[in-house]
Formats: sequence, C-alpha cells, structure tokens
Amino acid sequence: MNPLQAAHRIKDSTRLECRICWYVYDPAQGDEVEQIPSGTPLSALPAHWRCPQCDAEADKFLPLADG
Repeated sequence: MNPLQAAHRIKDSTRLECRICWYVYDPAQGDEVEQIPSGTPLSALPAHWRCPQCDAEADKFLPLADG
C-alpha cells in the first residue's frame, strides 16, 4: 500500500510529516500558500498539491504518531 492509499485509512485530523524536509501538514491549519482551507485532510488535497517547502509530492508524507 502506498502512502496515499494509507491516507484514506487515517483520521482526517491526522498531522503528516514530509519525509524529505520534515515539513508538517496540519489539516487543522490547511495551506495558505496553495489556498487550502483549514479542515482539509491529506486525502482531500488537490492532485497538484506538493510540499510547500521542498516540492515533494503528497505521497512523501507519513502520519505523525501524535495524529
């Protein structure tokens, strides 16, 4: 199972960390750069969304243990 498939098995509120640069995507905050509203889980991000720090694709994100 790839990380995007796994994203459908985690809670919508789970924070995820980029395994390339350690940026944390927090659904509660969204992403101001890409105008992603707060409350948007990783599974609902647009297909073009990438890490705002290193430009990694969404499948490079892994759930944080606290999420």
